[in-house]
Amino acid sequence: MRSSKSRSRNKNRNNRPSGGNIINRVFDSSGPDGKVRGTPQQIIDKYNQLHRDAVLSGDRVDAENFAQHAEHYTRLLAEAQREVDAKREEQEEQNRQRQAERDRERAERLKAQEAAANDPSGMDQPSADIGESTDDSGLVETPEEAPKPKRKPRARKPKSDPVEDTPPEAAE
Repeated sequence: MRSSKSRSRNKNRNNRPSGGNIINRVFDSSGPDGKVRGTPQQIIDKYNQLHRDAVLSGDRVDAENFAQHAEHYTRLLAEAQREVDAKREEQEEQNRQRQAERDRERAERLKAQEAAANDPSGMDQPSADIGESTDDSGLVETPEEAPKPKRKPRARKPKSDPVEDTPPEAAE
């Protein structure tokens, strides 16, 4: 049977995030004045506040120590921000290339459509007859594609003569 110590050691090791977004990641910093926990920006702010407090109290050694801790997390945050910015630039460049390709394809399609519209002979258009009849193509005709039958106009009833519609007793 395992001891509880070994279980807790394994549990802590498996909960650590690997890589990921450092900007939003929560760190535990063991500084000279105890643990500081938070995102890099929160830790920087806390160490800067501790630095100011140490300067005001006249403790130059602690002030320098807090300033160095703040600087460390500032560098860490700056490096993470550079990576995020580089990744964003790369994504934007890929998006620009994709958009340029789509624009080129759209322009080519428009040219082809204009050429087909201006060429009445239809020489550039492939023929639909490839050796198979269109009835055997296996396609199902949908109601949208089916030609609509033309309706015959309804014959109107002739208007009745008011004299004819009156009952015979009233006509007298």
